[in-house]
Amino acid sequence: MSVRVEDVRIRHEGRTAWTPDGVTFEVRPGEVVLLLGPSGSGKSTLALALDGLVPHAVPAELTGRVVVDGTATTATTVARLSEHVAMVFQDPDAQVVTGTVLDEVCFGPENLRVPAPEVLDRAKHALRAVRLWDRRADAPDALSGGGRQRLAIACALALGSPVVVLDEPTANLDPAGIEEVYAALRAVVADGTRAVVLVEHNLDAAVDLVDRVVVLDRAGRLALDGPVRDVLGTRAEEVAALGVWLPVSTLAALRLRAAGVALDPLPLTPHELAAALDATDDLPSPARAPSAAAPSAAAPTTTTTTTAADDPPPAVRVRGLTVRRGRRTVLDGVDLDVPAGAMLALVGVNGAGKTTLAQAVAGVVPPPRGTVQVAGVDPARTPPRTLVRSVGFVFQNPEHQFVRGTVADEVAHGLRLQGADDATTAAAVDDMLRRLDLVAERDVHPFLLSGGQKRRLSVGTALVTGARVLVLDEPTYGQDRERAAELLALLGRLVAGGTTVLLVTHDLQLVADHATHVAVLRDGRVTASGATGDVLAGTALEDAGLLPPPLARATRRLRRHAAWRGVTRLADLPGAPRSAGVGAGVVGSGVVGSGAVGSGVVGSGVVGTGALPVGADA
Repeated sequence: MSVRVEDVRIRHEGRTAWTPDGVTFEVRPGEVVLLLGPSGSGKSTLALALDGLVPHAVPAELTGRVVVDGTATTATTVARLSEHVAMVFQDPDAQVVTGTVLDEVCFGPENLRVPAPEVLDRAKHALRAVRLWDRRADAPDALSGGGRQRLAIACALALGSPVVVLDEPTANLDPAGIEEVYAALRAVVADGTRAVVLVEHNLDAAVDLVDRVVVLDRAGRLALDGPVRDVLGTRAEEVAALGVWLPVSTLAALRLRAAGVALDPLPLTPHELAAALDATDDLPSPARAPSAAAPSAAAPTTTTTTTAADDPPPAVRVRGLTVRRGRRTVLDGVDLDVPAGAMLALVGVNGAGKTTLAQAVAGVVPPPRGTVQVAGVDPARTPPRTLVRSVGFVFQNPEHQFVRGTVADEVAHGLRLQGADDATTAAAVDDMLRRLDLVAERDVHPFLLSGGQKRRLSVGTALVTGARVLVLDEPTYGQDRERAAELLALLGRLVAGGTTVLLVTHDLQLVADHATHVAVLRDGRVTASGATGDVLAGTALEDAGLLPPPLARATRRLRRHAAWRGVTRLADLPGAPRSAGVGAGVVGSGVVGSGAVGSGVVGSGVVGTGALPVGADA
């Protein structure tokens, strides 16, 4: 069974732009097709059109045709189409309808009138594929964000549809979970009868699975369509110029090529990058001597970051923090200090307690009194309207924090709660919309934005109040490479100006390139914390069930060039630009303007919107 997209243009209700705009391609049985494009180019919209949700359920105008198994989607129903195309949404919560994990996976096949024994067999197979069979009796909302993502994937697998469409299926998963999801998807296409369409930004795990890549440009037009190695390898510079993600190994190879190291063909995976580097006789020294030649169990992995009596007080101080949900202990006696002006990454496998710790620091989940201090205040004792002046929080799901009817009003909301006058509010809103590339969307309802635009808006609502501490849960989720780089550059400038940033992230290359400090969580406890280089040089990540960042996975494989075995950051590669900002991975070469943070709002610096050059940090 094939899916054909024929000159498809889609315009959402109330919008003037068509995204996608005139796109044609085909998905054939046994293929895995990766759909790439900048944020707002129409990738998710196009994914929704493949199973008929556009235009049947999502108010939008569609021209051209999407043909599934010989039938145009406009000529049948979503229910009929679900027998042919299964969908995993960008937001897994949007498709949960039952009370237990097992019931959720059974729901789809039951509605297709699959015989009961086969329903259970499908559910068991799907849940085991995503590591959730042992939690089949739990309520879906008892799962972590990554757990709910795996549940949504299991639901799609259980339908048995010939085509599975997944919109950012691994965005909330830890690296080990990502590997398991892609192993499950390999099994789906192994017999050559089923196809997979992926909308994905994290290419490091996906690239081994993908057969073809379809790339949209910023206007939603078809830019490239071809085999994965032709598009991501041979034409990597064209893809980079579109602001689209590339595998970390390919980005590293492009930088090395610019420094005179001939790597041809360009590698797509850490294994390929390691082989290419080992095959190079004259490999220049890294731009900076790494902190260790190889991972060592003896590297510092302290259980808490402490401060001496004469050190300035930490921006965030956590002591003995325990949080329980029902009978389950989510955080167990956590101690952690975060220095002022640090960018600290909270990392760990799904369910380790990262999001709960972040929410407790921000007061979203009120911690026990006396266990948390943020910028000198106790979130458990501080009214929310006062607390937002000290700490801002960005949810993992942006829609969970939207309360106003337009993008501009959403940005203005926090300032109005603080009593800012109209002129100050208007200036701050205009500035933030420019920074986040949302000027054209100022009058759009937040729920009608693309996934990447929603993420930028949610970050902007936290930034605009001028809080001294910012806590962000998966801030680069749903962002294209250019927007993610701009966001991290903006955070880097804030950190350089004294703001403290806590990130919850599964992107360990982001951690290596941008974070000044790391705290590793396992089973609700902080098992290691400290400067990023020190933590990455040890075995703390592996001990917590995580994989090292992709670049580290490549350099640790090297049999030659011992000086390279401790390289973890793209900025440490020969020829990579050096940045004066926080972490040498912050975007350089004119991306960030000269604004400052002051007067309670983010100042007037403008984040650039041009495509990142090959040498810029991403």
